[in-house]
Amino acid sequence: MVAPNSLLERSSAVLTVLCVIGLTFSHPGFGDRVARDANSPRSIQDGNEQMPYRDASLSINNRVDDLLSRMTLEEKAGQMFHSSLSPGPNGTLDTGNVTERRNSTEFRLKTQYLTHFNLAGNIVNASETAEFYNLAQKMALSTRLGIPITLSTDPRHAFTESVGASFQAGKFSQWPESLGLAALRSPDLVRQFADIARQEYLAVGIRGALHPQIDLSTEPRWSRIATTMGEDAELTSELVVAYLEGFHGGEFGSNSVTTVTKHFPGGGPMENGEDSHFVYGKNQTYPGDNFDYHLIPFKAAIAAGARQMMPYYSRPIGTEYEEVGFSFNKGIITDLLRGELGFDGIVCSDWGLITDTVIRGQDMPARAWGLEYLSETERALRILQAGVDQFGGETRPELIVQLVEEGLIPESRLDISVRRLLSEKFVLGLFDNPFVDPTAAEQIVGKDEFIKAGNDAQRRAYTLLTNKNDILPLKAATPKFYVEGMNATYLENRGYTVVTEPAQADYAILRLRTPYDPRPGGFEMNYHTGTLEFNATEKERHAQIFAAVPTVVDIYLERPAAIPEIAEGAAALLANFGSGPEALLDVVLGVDGYGPEGKLPFDLPRSDAAVAASREDVPFDTENPVFRFGHGLTY
Repeated sequence: MVAPNSLLERSSAVLTVLCVIGLTFSHPGFGDRVARDANSPRSIQDGNEQMPYRDASLSINNRVDDLLSRMTLEEKAGQMFHSSLSPGPNGTLDTGNVTERRNSTEFRLKTQYLTHFNLAGNIVNASETAEFYNLAQKMALSTRLGIPITLSTDPRHAFTESVGASFQAGKFSQWPESLGLAALRSPDLVRQFADIARQEYLAVGIRGALHPQIDLSTEPRWSRIATTMGEDAELTSELVVAYLEGFHGGEFGSNSVTTVTKHFPGGGPMENGEDSHFVYGKNQTYPGDNFDYHLIPFKAAIAAGARQMMPYYSRPIGTEYEEVGFSFNKGIITDLLRGELGFDGIVCSDWGLITDTVIRGQDMPARAWGLEYLSETERALRILQAGVDQFGGETRPELIVQLVEEGLIPESRLDISVRRLLSEKFVLGLFDNPFVDPTAAEQIVGKDEFIKAGNDAQRRAYTLLTNKNDILPLKAATPKFYVEGMNATYLENRGYTVVTEPAQADYAILRLRTPYDPRPGGFEMNYHTGTLEFNATEKERHAQIFAAVPTVVDIYLERPAAIPEIAEGAAALLANFGSGPEALLDVVLGVDGYGPEGKLPFDLPRSDAAVAASREDVPFDTENPVFRFGHGLTY
């Protein structure tokens, strides 16, 4: 999904340019309808009366029935948008004035009636984040019906910092990416991670996880592999069940975090490894006729009680389904997901399907792939007709009001989706206990046992690909090191000498990451795709270091790198899926008995040519890979 933390959407009243953060102007007159309808029964101000929907002794169905009956068309439309919310300074609300490029929190809550928000920005102070959440919640409860907000987030517990996909851990405990959890093959560890993340989320008021991502990494060039669980459908299926159990916290309810499983029906088989955030990557292709393989983890998630689903941007090529983006695709959402697979939870679209956007200075058209020619209103209509409940990254409730008022869609269709969305709030207990304790948040977020568990997982997830002459763990008492890709002080603080030339060292340590083709644009540059090989200059430079000194290479595999020359030339080759320098050194030096326990969650191909010759939708399909799925040595 897309959730940049500094850009705001424009409204149709100003033009049709939005920023993906999902903040817009209101349609002219949109905020006045409640006043116009003040004499209708469902618009009477509640005052201090105890309305049935506020009565916790009633069933959730009865409470939803009562609340839904009191809502105006505009209030219903507002529920159907999931935008971003940025804190103000020091735990305050964003109070920016309504301008061409900015809307305040008050405007979104009180004029547009939004109550679902994705938290933007890193969390650097848990108590301030909790205070911000409480202020937003207090404002929401001051509205006519007092519908509480649901605050969600992209992943926040690892190392990836990619606008629109994930945030670094900040104050939270820091773990390897989900690929690293997959490398350890342990549902118990995944469940532990998810349970800790749930507790940290709850402490600051986050009640929705815009994850897990269970796309299968059958196309090695795709830029979003880092936050998947790898290439194997059965392993991903086993782990997603534990993931959901941890976030849901047993019986789903007031101590749970709702989850958005994505990207249905599996976003892995991207044509030529491109990504459908971008015009050139709109196609998802199935040359191996392997569509059903990508459904396997989603079937497991549904059976395990998945609460919400997010389709991807892509349009399917070479299948029985219409070649339009998945959220516009009735065959995918209504017939397959709801009909065949029996999913009755919330479907939230990925971000920015209706309105053209500018993200970090880069023009981004709406991801209405296959339907680019439609108007904004027509796109919204198609999404509703497909069976989607909520529009991600947009704040265009006036379009939904327009559709109903023009008779293009009945209000009863909105009621179906709004009922699902309100029911989730009631089950989460938000109507009965919406606030959090900022003091407790500071004590829970990043507490010692959570930090230790994450650090331990970082070390254990290391995957040892080669270890010539059992060089690891290093055994020399006081070796001299040459290092690249990490600050020398990490070694110096342990009493080791760091030199400036490989020939002066006893060992070299190189920290690398999977190669990629740099792309232009403030947003696009964060999506690493293309080549998986180092260029000829880098290969030669690496070879010179290998020839000068025994070299330990640690490579961050955000995608499957094609590095046969490193496997051949390095004294040892380690793969990580998100780890800090201290974790690396503990593993390389065997501190406290740490050693690599990981197994590859995907094949490592031999070359770009082998990947180009493979089929995007078929796992383990590159010719003669350097290392196979499941490879991993131990000390």
